[in-house]
Amino acid sequence: MVGPVATESFLQPSVLGRLGSLELIARAVVEGSLVGMHRSPKFGFSQEFAEYRSYNEGDDLRFVDWNVYARTDRTYIKRFLGDTNTQVTVLLDASASMNFGDPVSKWQLAQYLSASLAYLINHQHDAFGLTIFNTDIVSEIPPSGSTDMLHRVMAHLHAATPVDGTGLTASLESLSYRLNRRGMVILVSDLYADSEELIKALQPLVHSGQELILFHTLDREELEPSHKRISALTDLESSEKVVVAPEFLTGVYRKKINDHCELIQSTCQRLGADYIRVMTDEPLDTVLHAYLRRRETHPL
Repeated sequence: MVGPVATESFLQPSVLGRLGSLELIARAVVEGSLVGMHRSPKFGFSQEFAEYRSYNEGDDLRFVDWNVYARTDRTYIKRFLGDTNTQVTVLLDASASMNFGDPVSKWQLAQYLSASLAYLINHQHDAFGLTIFNTDIVSEIPPSGSTDMLHRVMAHLHAATPVDGTGLTASLESLSYRLNRRGMVILVSDLYADSEELIKALQPLVHSGQELILFHTLDREELEPSHKRISALTDLESSEKVVVAPEFLTGVYRKKINDHCELIQSTCQRLGADYIRVMTDEPLDTVLHAYLRRRETHPL
């Protein structure tokens, strides 16, 4: 069972931004998320001790049981459930539309979330990789469990800047060709792409045995526009200006964005993938805790 969590301890994204480094932010989010949780051997990110095996040259010395060595003069490695089986790749959207949002942008939220996932996965000894894209792949770190992986990921997250358009479907297709073993693919994006094309690009990943998780980053204004008069809005990716009336925003637009979100969510359900909506005004550790709890109690 999962114990009660004090919601007043949860950190708003705007508060996280004042903590400093991404690694410090990630630590705060992860520690807040794990409060009251039991570690589950069926949860894809976590590791439970399973057994010992003999030490082989090149094994990570962090997993040597030195107490056993002191008693027996033999070197054994502690193995964990899921050890060597989980390869996690985060695909992060760095297109210009991610600059939108308040009190933080969708990009800042996505950075915090990706850093938190990297921190969690790294500290539970799974292989983690990061691919950042906009119209094309911007930077890529293949999945690895190396000791310097977390610092490399944080550096790439810090250096990336959201610009240009979205090549989401092309990036998904490219990734599906490059993954050479089963694992987990986590997409962090505002999912501004044609719904049918996006669904078509997701299917090969699932059919090839990847466990798929979508974190859909959105700002409240995108779902519930507050404009009360005719306004000229600028597309962040194309710079195109469009004049819209409030009646359009509360009618046609809302239906289109809701239909888009619902279609992606229902498709994920059909494919056995996870869909999590993450809003820029929500405490990130609240969202992550709720998701981890769901995976713990209802593993795939």
